[in-house]
Amino acid sequence: MPIISMFYGIIIYMYPLDTKQHSMPHIHVEYSGMSAVFSLLDGEILAGELPPKKIRLVQAWMDIHAEELEADWRIAVQGGEIFRIEPLR
Repeated sequence: MPIISMFYGIIIYMYPLDTKQHSMPHIHVEYSGMSAVFSLLDGEILAGELPPKKIRLVQAWMDIHAEELEADWRIAVQGGEIFRIEPLR
């Protein structure tokens, strides 16, 4: 499970070759036993749930790191090694 970032108890993953379950670019997020999948295209939740404040933190982080997330997605779908991204501070 490649972790690409962690902040405020939130863990963000991106899996290599992960295009079958959710065909659009996305990340997996875990927080306090909860999990969700966020679209990289618009930051919306595709599956799962998180507390509203944590959703806003993830979306803000995604906004700041949109280009890096896009690059990591391109690497991931080709099965390459995904790079870590700076946490939200």
